Amino acid sequence: MLATRKLGTQGLTVSALGLGLMGMSQAYGTSEERNEQESIATIHRAIELGVTLLDTAEAYGPYENEELLARALEELGSGARDRVVIATKFGFRFENGAIAGMDSRPEHIREAVEGSLRRLGTDHIDLLYQHRVDPTVPIEDVVGTMAELVREGKVRFLGLSEAGERTIRRAHAVHPISVLQSEYSLWERNLEPRLVPLLRELGIGLVPFAPLGRGFLTGTVKRAEEYPEGDFRRGDPRYQGENFDANVRAASAVRELATRKGATAGQIALAWLLHRGDDIVPIPGTKRRKYLEENVGAADVSLTREEMAALDAALAPEKVSGPRYGEKQMSQVDR
Repeated sequence: MLATRKLGTQGLTVSALGLGLMGMSQAYGTSEERNEQESIATIHRAIELGVTLLDTAEAYGPYENEELLARALEELGSGARDRVVIATKFGFRFENGAIAGMDSRPEHIREAVEGSLRRLGTDHIDLLYQHRVDPTVPIEDVVGTMAELVREGKVRFLGLSEAGERTIRRAHAVHPISVLQSEYSLWERNLEPRLVPLLRELGIGLVPFAPLGRGFLTGTVKRAEEYPEGDFRRGDPRYQGENFDANVRAASAVRELATRKGATAGQIALAWLLHRGDDIVPIPGTKRRKYLEENVGAADVSLTREEMAALDAALAPEKVSGPRYGEKQMSQVDR
């Protein structure tokens, strides 16, 4: 069984590795490749292995991912809900089944949370995130509304996603923030200079998404144009052209260390994150039990100080080629 870790100082305790559910409903592969039965079996297996942090959002689908999680828990029967920590997110408006912009107005937050509660089939959300910082709504108003939901018993802990330093300080002054969710991995180190020290100063935990570099760090990736239409990686700058070639060279250090240690490249990448601090809980996403079990095995991989340093050097920011997002998505990151 997985060990547990504390996120923040408000009492949130979760498994050392969580499970990102997004890919079960969108972003990776085609709709034909998705298999609800296998996705539900993967959620069940995760709980069996001691994974307690299950990460979803109203935007995943949209709406479908929360409903999928509810069905998975319902199949397990009485008591399953109490064994897991459900994290979900608000912050977008939708038109014709697609994101049409940001919306963190207080009245919309309440509408979104009521919708999530209904779809999840629960009376409370364990961890509620603002999905992206809305520049049109003061963060004090956003967190003030989230805090009201905590007092009403509909939410237990608060988080922010992809928020910057100034936003985090302002938010934390209104109500304690337990978690920042942001992209962080051997592949993407943008948090290290300023945000990781800030989180530790304020006692906020870190939940890295895309901890495997959207699959790049597993060593099994293809060029962008080889992925089907609708797959996120097809438009990922780091999968394209010369960027792809440079990044394959940089990531080879992960594969080489994995071979020497009898682990997989993905396990090494996750172990690196777990060794960065006990206030870090990665949420690798998968829709198959095979990869879930591999990811959970990362908790048993030990890295020496020298191995950590070698990985740091091999994938130093200047050696990773290309931005992590295209221009439109980067505009939604509060940095």
